[in-house]
Amino acid sequence: MRRVVFNQKGGVGKSTITSNLAAIAASQGKRVLVIDLDCQGNTTRYLLGDAADGEVAGSADFFSQTLKFSVRDSDGSEFISETPWDNLHVMAASAELDELHSKLESRYKIFKLRDALLKLQAQYDEIWIDTPPALNFYTRSALIASQGCLIPFDCDDFSRRALYGLLEAVDEIRADHAPELSVEGIVVNQFQARASLPQRVVQELIDEGLPVLQPFLSSSVKVKESHELSRPMIHLDARHKLTLELVALYESLGR
Repeated sequence: MRRVVFNQKGGVGKSTITSNLAAIAASQGKRVLVIDLDCQGNTTRYLLGDAADGEVAGSADFFSQTLKFSVRDSDGSEFISETPWDNLHVMAASAELDELHSKLESRYKIFKLRDALLKLQAQYDEIWIDTPPALNFYTRSALIASQGCLIPFDCDDFSRRALYGLLEAVDEIRADHAPELSVEGIVVNQFQARASLPQRVVQELIDEGLPVLQPFLSSSVKVKESHELSRPMIHLDARHKLTLELVALYESLGR
């Protein structure tokens, strides 16, 4: 299964959700690859810790080599690193992604990631892609390369209004380039059950028939500790409420 976690809005938890769901899959014995396409590299830092400060080959190197003609396309395996967690690998991000963007777009390399992942998928049970907060070359590449799309959603009216345009963008890419792609669901993040606004906004989405996934992910300071220590929640505190919600969310996918 190839999944992308996508939202054009920043700060909605894309990196946290990608890293934690991938870590849960790996902890259950699945072979998992995470691809970080956000030049901020939050997922890379989360999964590699201080090793992210070194010279780590990654997604920028993969895309850079696509600009050089070769009769054999690379599957990108040489740009993948092991993480401290069993079964979990990452194709790291770097600031060079931003520098490459215009060249890749002008040379129309939009299908290269999909082609590489089709070759890599025999080595992995699941591939997860984290994307930047923009509908740009990298997010389009990720959507074209994926079968499933998860949309993180924070509970406010601005996010709700932006959601419709986002769903239309995914539909357009599916119709034009990616017939396998489907929206698996909307992941409600940082949900505050005692506050009336989040409850009302989420209920409106459900009433409209949108695919809102359950359980909702609670707001918790523990996840900030998880970021600081570069330890996904399943490895930091397996019994924490948020961890259990993440596990239940992961197990609901694909049903």
